[in-house]
Amino acid sequence: MRRSGGGARPSGGRWDHVFGALDLGTNNCRLLVARPAPKGFRVVDSFSRIVRLGEGVAGDGCLSEIAMGRTVRALKICADKMEKRGVTLSRCVATAACRVATNCDEFVGRVESETGIRLDIISPDEEARLAAAGCSPLLQEECETALVFDIGGGSTEVMWLRLCKSSLPEILAWVSLPLGVVTLAETHGGRDVPADVYQKMVEEVERQLAPFEKANGLRLAIANGEALMLGTSGTVTTLAALNMGLSTYRRSVVDGTWLSALDVETVSRELSSMAYCDRERHPCIGKGRADLVIAGCAIFEAICRTWPAPRIRVADRGVRDGMLFQLMNAADAGMQPGHPA
Repeated sequence: MRRSGGGARPSGGRWDHVFGALDLGTNNCRLLVARPAPKGFRVVDSFSRIVRLGEGVAGDGCLSEIAMGRTVRALKICADKMEKRGVTLSRCVATAACRVATNCDEFVGRVESETGIRLDIISPDEEARLAAAGCSPLLQEECETALVFDIGGGSTEVMWLRLCKSSLPEILAWVSLPLGVVTLAETHGGRDVPADVYQKMVEEVERQLAPFEKANGLRLAIANGEALMLGTSGTVTTLAALNMGLSTYRRSVVDGTWLSALDVETVSRELSSMAYCDRERHPCIGKGRADLVIAGCAIFEAICRTWPAPRIRVADRGVRDGMLFQLMNAADAGMQPGHPA
């Protein structure tokens, strides 16, 4: 967490701060700048750019010079936005690509030198906890438990939660799969994906999910609607937007909506049969996701096959939102959450 700005140290808890939360993933660089509000926070600025930091990491274990350059340019924009908005408390984290890259230290040093941003490389465990916390406002249902999944670029987190009305969800069990939209697409292809290749992707993810289901026995409760199922990621929100027939993506419409298992299967199959050029031109997909969205569909469909929920709630929120809640709580308590960032 970074404290910036001059003058006396604020003494009014969260209300004296402007907060910044930056999540650098394998594929995307995302920033939220927010002020506290009576029910959570109010976003005053945001940024999202596909940087593909983890491009090729699965092959040689290194962040490429080109990918690092793209990412540093995006991070400079984030740093400028935080300075312009007067951010006083912030946290900036990086996830799967940086966790596995052999030249991660070099990249982190370059980022701090060129942008002033200090990246905190968080563990899969903390990533899962932040995502769960970020989605908590959408988990206020009658169910006592929930399965939350976050399909990332380099990994996929699945969390089994106990829901608490008066506090953040409690993680009962979780797993981080070393499969995300980037890693799966680089292995199996993303531009033109025949039906048999798509099926192989789904089955590969199902195999990796099977031990978690065997250890926890969640299938029946989820199938009977006794537990809520929620998905957060670009894949989930993109499928929801396509299912709703949106001509352009609208977060206010997508966040909090629902998908049925049949919706997921139908839209996934439509996308997997769509030509790459058509995916590239679609305003809810675009050039940056056109070669990754089918891999995301395969992961999503495998999750739905493993846990056939009657419906899935869609969240356009996650790690950044969790960090904002963490930062605000820490400001109230006069503490610093996590590691310095």
